[in-house]
Amino acid sequence: MHVLVLPKWYPGRNDPQLGDFVRKQMLATAGVLQQRGGKLSVVFTVPFPGLERGEIQELQQDTGAWELRCYYRPSTVDLLPLRKLINLWRYWKTARNGIRRAIRERGAPDLTHVHILVRPALSAWWLKQMRGTPYILSEQSSEYLDGTWDRKSALFKALNLAIFRRAAAVTAVSPHLADGLRQRGLCERHEVVPNTVPGTGRPLPPPGPATRFMVVADLVDRTKNVSGVLRALKAGRNAGHDLRLDVIGDGTDMESLRRTATDLGLNGSVCWLGRTSNAEVLTHMEGTGTVIINSNVETFSVVTGEALALGKPVIATRCGGPQGFITEDNGTLIDPGDDAALAAAMIARARQERAYDPAAIRRTVDERFSPAAVGARFVDVYQRVLGHA
Repeated sequence: MHVLVLPKWYPGRNDPQLGDFVRKQMLATAGVLQQRGGKLSVVFTVPFPGLERGEIQELQQDTGAWELRCYYRPSTVDLLPLRKLINLWRYWKTARNGIRRAIRERGAPDLTHVHILVRPALSAWWLKQMRGTPYILSEQSSEYLDGTWDRKSALFKALNLAIFRRAAAVTAVSPHLADGLRQRGLCERHEVVPNTVPGTGRPLPPPGPATRFMVVADLVDRTKNVSGVLRALKAGRNAGHDLRLDVIGDGTDMESLRRTATDLGLNGSVCWLGRTSNAEVLTHMEGTGTVIINSNVETFSVVTGEALALGKPVIATRCGGPQGFITEDNGTLIDPGDDAALAAAMIARARQERAYDPAAIRRTVDERFSPAAVGARFVDVYQRVLGHA
């Protein structure tokens, strides 16, 4: 079996963390495929400003998968409609060249696996028309949950519907996201295949200080509501508890959030660690007491899984993804946007009102979210699709 993966999000020159969770899924799947005599190839196409040539390709083969990153120079034409048209053509030409190279060097695919619409799905549709290659769709985008997709044009929605209806299978990263797809009429049947959770193979660290908390997020406040964590931290400190917060991440609201911390008088109790590698995130996380997910919407929440894999209790909102992880044995669920409930949960942790067993917390994620388990789920989907193709 040869599976060709076409992702919209994937780590590369443009952003080494973009779609890292998709890559982890696919490397896990490649490992399972290899064990069963198959192979997996990735062709990732993305614009990259400043290229001296029109397009370049970079191949990586030391990961168990064949990963081809294809970059093209985006247009800088002032007229927006013309610029979009030029970039669509450049994307299509670059993606086609990458797919043709994959076929030359790896052989024709039996199946195409698309991660996130729309452009990669058009390439998969082309392969289906030209070669009869079936494709499956995997979605991770929160736009089906936060109203973004609902505001799209009728033409865009019709294109989405056509792509979904021609897919041999559809997977979503969480039941919450799958419900969002179904409610919009995009699919009737689906599989839920979660992201992998890193950290289960690391030595289990001791519990961290009960008064130390951590947020790991892209600092886009309308989605992640980090400002709510700052307000809850202030409330907890006003109640007489020496609460401390580490923030890992960067984004468009970094400066405004730092100003909020200053305005609240929190400069001495918040540590801004910036964007770090995944390995560094896990190292920092080992020393914290509790991880906070205060998002307004999450399709999965890898950070929740990472924290639990390290035996750390989690305070999370009922925003979609975390409900698939959190139980009374490993954390606390609160409603999105409820600063008072978050402050109360943080104070309860600082008082150590409930004891958590790190080993028991880890067991809640070990079996369902390991790379081997996630890879096997995808390979089962592949085999079922090809068995009926």
